[in-house]
Amino acid sequence: MSTKSNVKNETTERWFVLVLTIWGAAVFVTGYFGILSNINTIWVPLLVIAGITIPVLAYYFSEDFRSYIWSIDLKHLTIYHVWRIVAAIVFFDYGSQNLLPKQFIIDAEFGDLAVGLLVPIILFLRESYTKYLVFHIFGMLDFAIAVGTGFTFNVLLNDPLMRNVITYPIVLIPLYGVCITGALSIMTLDRLLKSKYYSEKLINDFQK
Repeated sequence: MSTKSNVKNETTERWFVLVLTIWGAAVFVTGYFGILSNINTIWVPLLVIAGITIPVLAYYFSEDFRSYIWSIDLKHLTIYHVWRIVAAIVFFDYGSQNLLPKQFIIDAEFGDLAVGLLVPIILFLRESYTKYLVFHIFGMLDFAIAVGTGFTFNVLLNDPLMRNVITYPIVLIPLYGVCITGALSIMTLDRLLKSKYYSEKLINDFQK
């Protein structure tokens, strides 16, 4: 049974990596050659929502995909968030040139930097499911604030500076990094909260 499960997970992983590669390549090419810069910015939040929703739906409706996500070590699902330091640097660069709304830069830059720098600290702490839960909740809250601020300036305020978010290289953040981060965060939290093993570990963590 375990062998069959491992084979399924390996197959799912190959498909997952393939989809991520094609997705990333598509955003890179269309962003690099300025194709995305010609679209209406209203499409940005719609594409981000789709980019988060589709993987999450696959997680809930595909047993194989859900099994694969549950097989990933929580350390790896946490280490992934280090990329947010790079995102913070890019936001800082755009902000220094006044290419994006100041409040959006503040919410996106400092939050991503905090989450990214928190990763090695979390990994250094004593192994426990509690630390992963706290980290991913914090990461999700920061994610929600940054995305919410971006949505506000883009859709509600229609700030012209938000057109710069679909220029290269920053376009890779909302249309690739943000989507994957949002989807993985939701799936990881779902896994943590539903796992019977986690529940037992959480009780043990608080009793120590």
